[in-house]
Formats: sequence, C-alpha cells, structure tokens
Amino acid sequence: MATMIFTHPACLDHDPGPGHPERPDRLRVILEALKAPEFAALDWREAPRADDSQLELVHPARYVAQILQTVPQGGRVSLDLDTAMSPGSGEAALRAVGAVCAAVDTLAAGEESNAFCAIRPPGHHAEPERAMGFCLFNNVAIAAFYARKAHGLERVAVVDFDVHHGNGTQAVFEDDADMFYASTHQWPAYPGTGAAHETGVGNIVNVPLEPMSGSAEFREAMGGRALPALSEFAPDLVLISAGFDAHADDPLASLQLREDDYAWVTREILKIAAECCGGRVASVLEGGYDLDALKASCAAHVRALMEG
Repeated sequence: MATMIFTHPACLDHDPGPGHPERPDRLRVILEALKAPEFAALDWREAPRADDSQLELVHPARYVAQILQTVPQGGRVSLDLDTAMSPGSGEAALRAVGAVCAAVDTLAAGEESNAFCAIRPPGHHAEPERAMGFCLFNNVAIAAFYARKAHGLERVAVVDFDVHHGNGTQAVFEDDADMFYASTHQWPAYPGTGAAHETGVGNIVNVPLEPMSGSAEFREAMGGRALPALSEFAPDLVLISAGFDAHADDPLASLQLREDDYAWVTREILKIAAECCGGRVASVLEGGYDLDALKASCAAHVRALMEG
C-alpha cells in the first residue's frame, strides 16, 4: 500500500508577515521535494475543509467562531507576539484540520497504511481556548478525538519530536487515560512546559533534552523511554507531530539532530504501529524553519514512511 500525502494550496495562503519564520516557503520546499522522481509512488490527496463539528472536538464553539471571525479582510491581525493571521489564514487552518481528519478516515478504512499531512499552520501549541506559538487549531488533537468519535478508535497516541514541547496537545490529553502523548523537546525552551514530572494520568511521557543534545541523546530519549511507553500503551492509531526544528541548522533552538535521526525515529514508530494497530500512522507537519534542513529532513521522514 502507498503512503498518502494530504495537502491543499490554501495552506500556502496563510502569511504571518515579512520575516516570520512560519512562512509559506516552508510548505513550498516540502512539496517541491516530494515531487522528485523517487517519490513518484506517493498517493496525493486534496485536503477537505474541516467543519465545526470536527473543530469543536477540542475547541469550544465560541473559540472557533472567534478565530474565524478575526481573520482579516486585508493586512494582518496579531493574536499574540508570535501568532498572526492574514486573509488566507482561516481557509488554511480549516484545510489543515481537514487533512488530518481525512487521513484518519482513509487509514480507518484500510485504504492505505500511513500518511503525511503537508499542511500549515501547525497546531501542537494551540490550547482549547488559546492560539499561540504560530498555531490556531490543534490539528493532531482534533484528529485524535475525531478518530474516536467517527471510527471507534478509542486509544490514540501522539508522538511529538518537534524541538518545542506540544503544550496544547498535552493540555487536551492529560486527563484522558485513553489518549497518549510522548514528546522529546529542548529544555529549557518555549513554551516552558514539558518537564519530566508532567505525566497526566500516567499517559504523558515528556523527555526533555538539554541544549546542544544530538543524535545519541535523542535516540536514547526515544528508544529508552518514549517508544517503550508507546508500545506499552498499545494504541489503535498513531499520530506524529513531525516538527523538524530540532535539526542542527534550525535557527529557533539548539538541538543537533540530522536527517538520519528523523528517518530512524520514523522507522521505529512504524515498527510499533505494525505490532499494535496494523501500521496505521498519520504524520502531521509542525515546525522546521531552516528551509534546506526542513526539505531534507521531511524527505527523509517521508522516505521512511514509504518503506514502512
């Protein structure tokens, strides 16, 4: 079975402004990389538009309405110091959520084994009633609860290797024993959450990494703690918050990962998913802000998905 790519041109229309690291070129370079001949077997799918019922699985209706009503007709509006919207941001955010939910639909139907959602804006910092960290809606958290509601997949896991802790995903999951969240991330760093003692109801596994940690530390964190916990949880579906900003060349933090590390962790996650849930894995783009590093890292990640 082929690896699916869910994306939509509207995701290029979210423009936080000149000099903002979460720029449209991030997605452009990924799509360019995945159009190379070696990726010819990918199954490209157009992301549908999410509806309110999906968004409201995580975000209160008043929050959803507030975000969509705040989308400007022209120029930009700032939600906080880091998070801004342009006229195309609302549609981009709806297509981003729609992509991950559509990936869940397809995996639940057994059509393909895994998927990568090439989308923006990212989502793992978005809390139920707060946009932050470049994120408007929490794409992976919505997809997790959608998998439960629409397909009866009760136990859903998110593995997050973005350099920044996914505070929003943790906040949504931490009281639900049938949702699992594991994160490796730089500590200390934005957003200030993700300490090892933050364990939810036994369903949260945070493995902070010191600045300048590299491959050995990352693989020990994943292989020694996060991935064994994932295997023990035995999910019905695995979602990946695939941030590539822990790369050594990324400007927003100071971990020292390389492309091989992303390929390795992808393969390890796929092995566990094959044992637990028929290989059902949907990966979702989060961070990554050096364009060359992002392009190469994402290609390594998708290459590993295709091998799975």
